Amino acid sequence: MAGIVSFGAYLPRLRLERMGIMQSMGWLAPGLITAAQGERSLCYWDEDALTIAVAASRDCLVGMDKSKIDAVFLASTSLPFADRSNAGMLAATLNLKEELSSADFTSTQKAGTTALVAALDTVRAGDKKQVLVTASDHRLTKSSWFYEMWFGDGAASLLLGKENVIAELLGSHAVTLDFVPHYRGSHEKYDYNWEERWIRDEGYMKIYPQAISGLLKKTGTNIKDVAKLCYPCFLGRAHGEIAKALGAAPQQVAGNMHAEAGECGTAHPLILLVRELEQAKPGDKIIVAGFGQGSDALLFQVTDRIKDLPKRSGVSGSLARRKPEKTYTKLLKFNELIETEMGIRAEVSNQTALSTLFRDRKLILGFVGGRCQKCGTPQIPSQRICVKPGCGAVDSQEDYEFADQPAKILTYTADMLAVSVDPPAFYGMVEFEKGGRMMMDFTDCDAKAVEVGVPVKITFRKKYFDRERGFTGYFWKAVPQA
Repeated sequence: MAGIVSFGAYLPRLRLERMGIMQSMGWLAPGLITAAQGERSLCYWDEDALTIAVAASRDCLVGMDKSKIDAVFLASTSLPFADRSNAGMLAATLNLKEELSSADFTSTQKAGTTALVAALDTVRAGDKKQVLVTASDHRLTKSSWFYEMWFGDGAASLLLGKENVIAELLGSHAVTLDFVPHYRGSHEKYDYNWEERWIRDEGYMKIYPQAISGLLKKTGTNIKDVAKLCYPCFLGRAHGEIAKALGAAPQQVAGNMHAEAGECGTAHPLILLVRELEQAKPGDKIIVAGFGQGSDALLFQVTDRIKDLPKRSGVSGSLARRKPEKTYTKLLKFNELIETEMGIRAEVSNQTALSTLFRDRKLILGFVGGRCQKCGTPQIPSQRICVKPGCGAVDSQEDYEFADQPAKILTYTADMLAVSVDPPAFYGMVEFEKGGRMMMDFTDCDAKAVEVGVPVKITFRKKYFDRERGFTGYFWKAVPQA
């Protein structure tokens, strides 16, 4: 049987209180008060759709054998590159084998569920043993707009296969309609949205029931036998009305997570599914549906295998590690929606040597160092000569992944003069528990969290952006866990 083998999710730590937006911009748009309840997830300045996809994927692969993955699908409408395989970059950061397929799914908010259907079809056909599907979005909006409050940033990841399945696919059904609730031209920065009434009455209220009813009919399932319905809908009243149109009881409907995170675009159906899988029982039937120029609806049944899945952060872990944020201007600056003076030190060339990037791709994207095959000493970056005194073996290094190795702060500096979007800039020496040291930037932390001996988690983040050439450079940073 084909289905879900593992799951993971990631929501950025920052939660911007919607009332903070209202307090800053309510003088211009007083109507914002109607949407100013709760909070939305907010990417840190060095996070984007790719970095949060990496975080969700790493969470999904906890305890999994990465060598079995034969394809990587990445779904998003806010990917950093229009002409470069973003899914290929994701595979490189996870240090997966080179002999695999990759594909980007984009251009519609249902890209996440579309990628999920495609992956399951591929697995059922027998072409691939396992396919990793990750969906993420970090969408920009104009300031002082309802969508600025409604949207959130987040990612979810599912590993699909035929062995050790925790949720079996019972069937899927797709509806394709050129219904346009919003759009973004190929050279535009922001979406253009039509009336909410139109989206609600002709979109959500008709297309979701059509897709989900078709799925129920195709699989011979009674709506009363479904434990949970997962479908994104940022219009609160419509969210409940859809279930009513399907004959479902209120308790069968998964919450839309508006108050905790906002709507996370292509990732949102998968985020809702992951949240339900975290608390599901064997035998539960779960429907997940995506919306955008139609709808994809999928029906899963949870198996006994879910009890054996290793613990992971998931949605619940991401929600638990939240950090409240009231400063609205951080959203503007982190997303480059306002231009500020960064000082003369910011006037440097960030051109990337693509030849060097390719040669050092294992270190830069995969954070792979070396381990001496003679004495077992790890080191990063990998060098021809072993660093251990008394060994000095030449050309003895084998690949060694550092991204998941336990590490702590050995030394640190808080630099108020260095260029930083969120000063001070923290950096220092990180020491890995099993061996190896490296100077690294620290990120997503407060001054009180940075101390010698504090454990750190290694995370993939933006390093720089080359404005002249439109190129985003990435590397790994340390997040203090105090």
